Amino acid sequence: MIAAERRHMADLFAGLSREQLARQSLCDAWTMHEVAAHLATYLRFGQLKILGCMLAYAGDFAPGNQKLARWYARRPTADLIASLRRNAESRTTPPRSGYDPVLADLILHDLDVRIPLGIPRQIPELPLAVTFNLLGTVPSPGFAVGTRLRGLRFEATDTGWTTGTGAVVRGPAEAVVLAMSGRTAAWADLTGDGAELLRDRISQETVMPLRQRLTAMAVTVLRPPDRRSRDAGPPDLASQRQPPA
Repeated sequence: MIAAERRHMADLFAGLSREQLARQSLCDAWTMHEVAAHLATYLRFGQLKILGCMLAYAGDFAPGNQKLARWYARRPTADLIASLRRNAESRTTPPRSGYDPVLADLILHDLDVRIPLGIPRQIPELPLAVTFNLLGTVPSPGFAVGTRLRGLRFEATDTGWTTGTGAVVRGPAEAVVLAMSGRTAAWADLTGDGAELLRDRISQETVMPLRQRLTAMAVTVLRPPDRRSRDAGPPDLASQRQPPA
């Protein structure tokens, strides 16, 4: 699934005009071209990138990740596309976190590029399910979920997946995944008592305190989640579906 998504992203970037590549993505920090650079930096630097960025900013992965992508974006888009294709089957994973965060990152960045440009696509169910499951259960520090999802129940109306307990956030799976990741682009598609609570949390998010960041980094390294195995399969979709009404 990861290899297929990398090849899809390569094809997606290859089909964009210079003007489209310069447009802002759903990531506030990056243009479309810089999203391509971000994906390529992981293939170029692997775990060294993740550990280096977290150590340089005391557990806050985002600043180093953003700066590295902008620096790498000095390369032509064609070079970044070639890297995605050449290294599509790379097995590098975040430290002790398995394949799930790699796949989720690709799915989210696909949405980051396509939604602002109005490019349609039906994401395959399994990669989307892995992303939904990861964000709702064991998100990696790089996704900066923090306490955003605490006390909320997420329900995907088109697939029947559910995760969490509390006030409900309900909508199509893609819209729910975007909201869980802190993106508000599909907010009009969400309903439920928890939707506005989640939006308020996203709007008020700040950098976690130093102690909390260091604790999260230590937990990731010393007590990795159950799905850390490189051989772990996709989540059990049947167990996450709501029973028919």
